[in-house]
Amino acid sequence: MTAENDTGKSSAGSLLCILLVVVMSFLVSGCGGHDDISTSAKQSGLLSCDDSMKTAFKPDANTTVVFVKQFKAGSSYALANTPASPAPPVAATDVCLVKLLVGPGNPGPAGAPSTSAGIGIEVWLPMASAWNNIIRATGSGGWAGGAHSDPTQVATKSLYLAAVNKGYVVSASDHGHVILNNGSFAMNPDGTINTVLWQDFAERSMHEMAVKTKALVKAYYGHVQTYAYWDGFSTGGRQGFKIAQKYPADFDGILAGSPAFNWSKFITAELYPQIAMQQSLGAPVAAAKLAFVSGAAVKSCDTMGLGYLLNPMQCRYDPSKDANVLCAGAIGNGVTGASTNSACLSANEAHVVNQIWYGQTTDGSVPDPALDNGNAATLASNQLWYGLTRGTSLSLSLAGTNPFSIATDQVALELQKAAYAQASFLNATGNGTNQWKQLGYSDLANAYAQGVALQSSFSNINTDDPDLSAFHAAGGKMLTYHGLADDKIFPAGSINYFDRVSTQMGGVSAVQSFYRLFLIPGLAHDSSFATSASIDPSTNAPINTAKMPLPQPAAGRDEMFLALRNWVEKGQAPSQIQVSSADASVSRALCMYPQTVQYVGGAVGSSASYVCQ
Repeated sequence: MTAENDTGKSSAGSLLCILLVVVMSFLVSGCGGHDDISTSAKQSGLLSCDDSMKTAFKPDANTTVVFVKQFKAGSSYALANTPASPAPPVAATDVCLVKLLVGPGNPGPAGAPSTSAGIGIEVWLPMASAWNNIIRATGSGGWAGGAHSDPTQVATKSLYLAAVNKGYVVSASDHGHVILNNGSFAMNPDGTINTVLWQDFAERSMHEMAVKTKALVKAYYGHVQTYAYWDGFSTGGRQGFKIAQKYPADFDGILAGSPAFNWSKFITAELYPQIAMQQSLGAPVAAAKLAFVSGAAVKSCDTMGLGYLLNPMQCRYDPSKDANVLCAGAIGNGVTGASTNSACLSANEAHVVNQIWYGQTTDGSVPDPALDNGNAATLASNQLWYGLTRGTSLSLSLAGTNPFSIATDQVALELQKAAYAQASFLNATGNGTNQWKQLGYSDLANAYAQGVALQSSFSNINTDDPDLSAFHAAGGKMLTYHGLADDKIFPAGSINYFDRVSTQMGGVSAVQSFYRLFLIPGLAHDSSFATSASIDPSTNAPINTAKMPLPQPAAGRDEMFLALRNWVEKGQAPSQIQVSSADASVSRALCMYPQTVQYVGGAVGSSASYVCQ
């Protein structure tokens, strides 16, 4: 998968040309204090970081260079419409930003969400002497979208701009449409499915990123990369798995955090908490009540006083059996409520919370958690998808005052009726009007079934093919991780997929030779890794995340990505990954699934007090 330098078997004359480029670059750098990329490029025949690139770089008829800008070391990564706050990152070295547009897109009425000029791609190229010879292509979140083809805005996330400053070539994309994080692009003006932009979003855009970034790197530096990696979280994690499944030779290594594969299944199930509350209560459960019962679940299953759960998959806490959570006089499951706390739960509210933890069923039923807490690797017969883990903050997005917009968008697309979405979903046949509230359990089950049935139109967005043999044969390595307090993408889905791959491909040991999964206690769905949705049981407030041992992104220690690099480049396959808290006072190893972390005694903040088994 690592591409050879095309000059590797060329004539001695070609080698001398490359040497001359290096010498010229050194001389210019020595005289001017900075490497004048444009001057040295012109002298060597390579691409210049200026408007000449718009005509000089034309890898195919569909690709256009729409913007080029050189940022000098010490300057802000800002364009004309970059907001002043938060302050954008500062370039650590001279960097060339190139914005590409890859057609053909999807023509249509001006201003229609389904109309697109193509796939926007930003590529960030450090000066030659600062480049580490590695491409780090990055994924998106939610429905993607963005200003990647807009010459007035920087679209790449700040955490990935930190990777540019570390010497990586970084690329990012809108994945085929400019409307940020909204599913309207996927519906044509007549209400039918926009199969063209579904394909760009689901799969084509990632391959185009890989091909165009590599072509630009070769044309700009005069040689190809040593390694190419994919680094994605959430939708970006799903994108990484799609690459492994369909374009297995595009990248040497893939880092896929909290992957949004099983797309239509889990996203439809994201609406289930709202349907359950509407059906049983007629309104959402108050946030204070959700925080109260979340804290009670942690208190029940957290035997060490951490304030979050090491392994929530084993927790079977049932509020309908907890007299201290049920309101005074409420008749629960074998108990009578005794709580006078204003955040206490009624018997119906306790039942709904159990539904949310168990996950979507065809008829709203939920078994006794003592018998089935919903987290088995294989779904139960009546269970369509998983629910949130105990200890996760229930009020964040899925069970909050309003439903998660991606979920209502997805259901509207499955049922091909915009009205089921919220007001942000726009279409010529009518906009979203929150008609999701009219859906019952069987209606949502029908939407779930439609999502599966429409996979060919959705360009196989579910990305759940367990056959990774082509990626394995290409020599690729896949490192994936999922937070056990993820409040949007149910971590049991990652376990389910890994187990399916193991069944398909010869067992756990065989699969771990190229694909490894790490589950992270306490980590919520936050791509900045700055917060956790876990609840302090004594205060019903988020715990002090400075004391949580969590990995950091490119702006920090970058543990997960460096573990992938060591696996790909040095053959050091990670069985444990050491992480620590932001203040470095607490440390722990992340365990490779199916092992789990176990406390064996000693200081709870010390890595030595835990083992993986």
